[in-house]
Formats: sequence, structure tokens, C-alpha cells
Amino acid sequence: MIFKSLSKIQSDLNHNETTILELVETYLSNINKHETNNAFVEVFAEEARHRAEQLDGKFKNNPDAMGPLFGAVISIKDNLCYENHQVSAGSKMLANFTSPYSATVVQRLIDADAIIIGRTNCDEFSMGSTSETSFYGPVKNAVNVEHVAGGSSGGAAVSIKLNQCLAAIGSDTGGSIRQPASFNGVLGFKPTYGIVSRWGLIAYGSSLDAIGVLSHDVSTISDIINVISGQDQYDSTMLQEPVPQLKLEQFDLSHFKIATLTELVQHQKLDSSVKNSFDLFIKNEGLNVEEISFPLTEYLVPAYYILCCAEASSNLSRFDGIRYGHKSSEDVENFNQQIKNSRTEGFGLEVKKRIILGNYVLSEGYYDAYFKKAQQVRSLIKTFIDDLFDKYDFIILPTTTSEAWLLGESTKDPIEMYLADMYTVLANLCGIPAINIPLTNKNSILPLGIQILAKSGNDGRILSFVSNLSNASKA
Repeated sequence: MIFKSLSKIQSDLNHNETTILELVETYLSNINKHETNNAFVEVFAEEARHRAEQLDGKFKNNPDAMGPLFGAVISIKDNLCYENHQVSAGSKMLANFTSPYSATVVQRLIDADAIIIGRTNCDEFSMGSTSETSFYGPVKNAVNVEHVAGGSSGGAAVSIKLNQCLAAIGSDTGGSIRQPASFNGVLGFKPTYGIVSRWGLIAYGSSLDAIGVLSHDVSTISDIINVISGQDQYDSTMLQEPVPQLKLEQFDLSHFKIATLTELVQHQKLDSSVKNSFDLFIKNEGLNVEEISFPLTEYLVPAYYILCCAEASSNLSRFDGIRYGHKSSEDVENFNQQIKNSRTEGFGLEVKKRIILGNYVLSEGYYDAYFKKAQQVRSLIKTFIDDLFDKYDFIILPTTTSEAWLLGESTKDPIEMYLADMYTVLANLCGIPAINIPLTNKNSILPLGIQILAKSGNDGRILSFVSNLSNASKA
């Protein structure tokens, strides 16, 4: 497949070498061709064609009036609201819900002349690392359909790898963009917490959720982040200071001091193929990397799951089948039984487990023992990483412990699936930007990935770093 950056697409449009409608038709053809991968929950085919015709007409009449994302055909994860379109977060609970408004991110894409081609499949309420918990069935890996796509933004990653859109908007709570990006061999960027509005995102863990971008090209990611980031009156958790426009800069990578964390890169669960590819990447790029001991490693996953499940139990309490959400048709004697039946039928097993865990750690007698301690551990982790960035420019880590698992493999041992998040949750606990970079796996056709992490607010710097890598600016 031939993958083009947004700038190349816009150049082709300017030279009359293609039209926006032709681009849309190419992507729709690829979606139909790879339908068995189950990347999309819904494809907005006729709507995308109609909008493409409108934008082609606008471009012909006044090319200077085009928005910054003209020519960009983008998929959105099925947890982002889009006015007068269904959104379900991959759950039976919201299977027939139509959003009355658009998420800030979605509206900004449309205002910038992008085209939304469809909503991508994901783990139910973004709870999972495989995209197997979706009400609509599992997403299958773009490279080998017998393997998982990763999660929770599995459909987003597959839609990029199979050239079904130029870019995909996903969400990342503990690695939900970066991990499937690794499993499918694409770039996946989680920005600094608070620079992209979460208004219109169906929340999982509100203090951890971040909306980000997947694509093949780092300049395309930068262009899209520039459009969707910035102040929003509807999101009180946004950073108060203005968000600068990102600019990709050229520099010598060998001048940067880069840290890696000893306990993670030498962890017993890290597959040798990942470690070998990780070491080879550092060597080939000539990076100046130092190992630093991270004594809080063993607390990463427990702290993350306590906090995200606690927040999820609160966020998902609104789905009761009364105002919206699945409503049980069973005859009941009282109001409480109606809600119980609706939630029992509407939520899948993984979501139920996390709601129960969240309620447990917030309950009287356990709040101090679990939730409060997890908050304290998070503070310690953030302080350690902030101090590390006083001495180092970036952190480099593997993205996952291994290549993509076989379908059904991780659901047999959910603890192993949770532990595999140890490399990605760090960025969410600290609110810092992180990006997956695809690596070649010499032992298999399945891709691998590494992460670059940077100090909070250094989104432009991290993308510039990737753009200067010899093999990573295009995945």
C-alpha cells in the first residue's frame, strides 16, 4: 500500500492529480476489502461522498478558502460524540444511542474541512487491551487476522494500517492508542493531558483519558493536533495556559540525553524479541541512552487499575436505562430491580469487573487502604518522572511486552493482560506526551513498537524527535 502524508495529499490536490472524492473512494474500497478485520462499527459512506463533492467544489471555486485539514479523511473511535450519529463505546448499553451534539475534537475536525469516514471498533467503554470486549465482536490484527489488534483503540490502529483513512482519532487511558499502534505497526500519539478537550468523549478514567491521533506520518499527526488542541470552555480540566502550535524542527538526535528505566527494560516479562529490537533501534539511531533505576516500577499497574476503575465506577453510574442507555424489558416489581436488570444486560463482563473493583476501592473501610494509597503512589511516580526530566530530554521504553497475542489468549488470563500495560500506563499517570514508533520484528511478520516519552507540554519536541529518526517519520 502507498501511504501519503496530509501535505502530499494537499500537494496532489493543488496540482489536480487527484480529488477529495477519489481519496474517499479509495478508503471506502479498502474498508470493504478488509471488512473481516472488523475495524469499523459504522461507515459513513454516502455522507463522506457527499461531503467530498462539496469540498471539491469549494476547492475548485476558492482554494484559498480551504481549511487546514482539507483532503484529510479521518476515522473516529466509537466513544466520541458526533451530532446526529450513533455512538456506543462498543457497548450494548449504548447500542442505539444517537448523540445530540459533537465532541469538541470532532467539531474542530469538521470546521477544518476534514471528512469523518466512520466510527471505529474498540473495547467496551475502552476497557481492555485487545479490542475483544466490544459488543460488535473483536477487531482482528491488520497483519495477521489470527491475532488481536490491541486495545482499546484497536479499530483505529487497524484502519490506519490497512489504509482505510489518513488518520484516526483514538483515546488513551493507559496505552489505548500506543499499544494497538505497536501491535499493528503504525504511529500512535498520546498528547499531554489537558491540551486536547475531552468534551464529548465517553469517559473511562477522567484524570487519565487523553484523545490522540494515529497515522503513518508524524507531520500528519502534528497537523491534526494543531487543529484539535487548544482551550475549550466545555472542559474545565484543560491546561490554563495557551497551547502553542506545534512545529517540526530539525536537530541532531545524538545531542539529546535519553533515559530508559532499568526495571522495565530488564523485566522478566519482556520478550527477548522486543528487547533485541529495542536495543538494535537505539544502536542504529545512535541515541545517547542511559539506564536509570525506577524503584516504583512494581506499583505502576496496581496504582493505575485502582484509580481508573474507581473513576470508571463513578463515570458509568449514569448508565441506568432510565434517561438513556439499554433498558431491560423484563417485568419488575420495583425501580431498583429495573436498574439492576438494565445494567446487568447492558454491560459486558470486563466492564462489570472493573465497576465492582472501582466500587470496592471507594467503599468505606477500603478507601484509605487502596484508593488513597494509589493516589499517593501516583504522586510519587509523577514527582520521580518530573525530576528525571530535569536531567534528561526524553525517556525511551518498549511499548509492549511482546508482539500481538492470539485471539482469545489474553482473555484466559486477564491478569497477564493487565500486567502488559506496565510500559504504557506511566505516561497517563504522569499526564505526559508519549508516542509509539513501529519496529521491525526479525522473528515474525507481526510488528513491535517502542515509546518516546517527554516532559509535560513538550508535544512539539517529541514529534520533532520522531521526525528526525531515520526510519520512523513514516510507519
